[in-house]
Amino acid sequence: MKILFIHQNFPGQFKHLAPALVQAGHDCVALTLRVKEPTIWNGVRVIPYALKAPQQRGVHPWLLDTDTKVIRGEACYRAARALRDKGFTPDIIVAHPGWGESMFLRDVWPDARIGLYYEMYHRSDDDHLGFDPEFQPKVDEDQHLRIRMKNLNNLIHFPIGDMGISPTEFQAGTFPPAFREKISVIHDGIDTKAAVPDPDVTLTLKDGPTFTRQDEVITFVNRNLEPYRGYHIFMRALPRLLKERPNARVLIVGGDDVSYGARPLKGQTWKQIFIDEVRGKIPTPDWNRVHFLGKIPYDQFLKLLQVSSCHVYLTYPFVLSWSLFEAMASECAIVASDTAPLHEAIRHDETGRLVDFFDGDKLVDEVSALLDDPEARARMGAAARKHVVENYDLQTICLPRQLDWIEKLAAMEAGTLSD
Repeated sequence: MKILFIHQNFPGQFKHLAPALVQAGHDCVALTLRVKEPTIWNGVRVIPYALKAPQQRGVHPWLLDTDTKVIRGEACYRAARALRDKGFTPDIIVAHPGWGESMFLRDVWPDARIGLYYEMYHRSDDDHLGFDPEFQPKVDEDQHLRIRMKNLNNLIHFPIGDMGISPTEFQAGTFPPAFREKISVIHDGIDTKAAVPDPDVTLTLKDGPTFTRQDEVITFVNRNLEPYRGYHIFMRALPRLLKERPNARVLIVGGDDVSYGARPLKGQTWKQIFIDEVRGKIPTPDWNRVHFLGKIPYDQFLKLLQVSSCHVYLTYPFVLSWSLFEAMASECAIVASDTAPLHEAIRHDETGRLVDFFDGDKLVDEVSALLDDPEARARMGAAARKHVVENYDLQTICLPRQLDWIEKLAAMEAGTLSD
């Protein structure tokens, strides 16, 4: 079959699926903004396209998000037409619609079967939009309407997609029933042969100390350090945590940018804002035990998880990070927020410990209790790995299910374009 992937940051969530389809003998092509020149990646022909300058004068504020997505959709549409005119007609299109690129593909290839990666439907209820009052102040009626308008992109895609895929039940469950019926819940997959426990691991920080499993190491990982992933809660817990754990080292991984939610005031970073907030409460000898590692190579990241005595993971009601499952596969003892997405992964006192997202004191209590109880850490770490291997393993669970999803998509009758 001829298969076209659409992802603004290809391969993104398709980094395992696309090469597997190439290996199965399929002709795979990807359209993306990620590269500037055509290239080959793991057998996939990767073709770039470019965006036109935005035309936002006179656009209603509630439509700015949609306007951006239409710009991307138009750019991808024109790249798709050029690909079609060169003779490429895909049997299947697999797209991430989140940025709008795929909204006009049915106009180019009306007979293609289209599978969409449904990541999140925007919800404006208090459990989502108003979860954290500090950074999501009281939501007025206008905000509810603006969030509803953000779903125009989802609603435009609904008649376009023949089938959908979503990585977790929580994410799939954010979509209305008519969407949900199309969605198969299949995780992207965790390489549990790479993310494994290693009792003999050593982790040497750049220009810093070396850690082993004999050290007391507390780890915290975000793509970027920001409120959506509970960075502020963790930082505010540090003064007491460092005081009560005089031998602990705290290793914090994450960049200075923003992945989700609002940005801080111009010239500031969430990272530094909360360093400044707590630094005066922490004596210098204790502060010297806190290590900000920034973004680190994947092999170092895995060693960090392997050396961890206790791993902290916090999140708003939002998508789950791959890093949580990688920590579980590495047999980390995990203290996580008792928010809805975690309930698929963490069963309290079985695969980890759950605490109220906002309760920094309870977070410290649970971390300290685990650090004092090596048997509980070992028990929960083993159960966490078992849960990931049985439900999220890339090679034995997720990739076979993804390939089966592709086969089912291929067997469907293509949707018809609605005017």
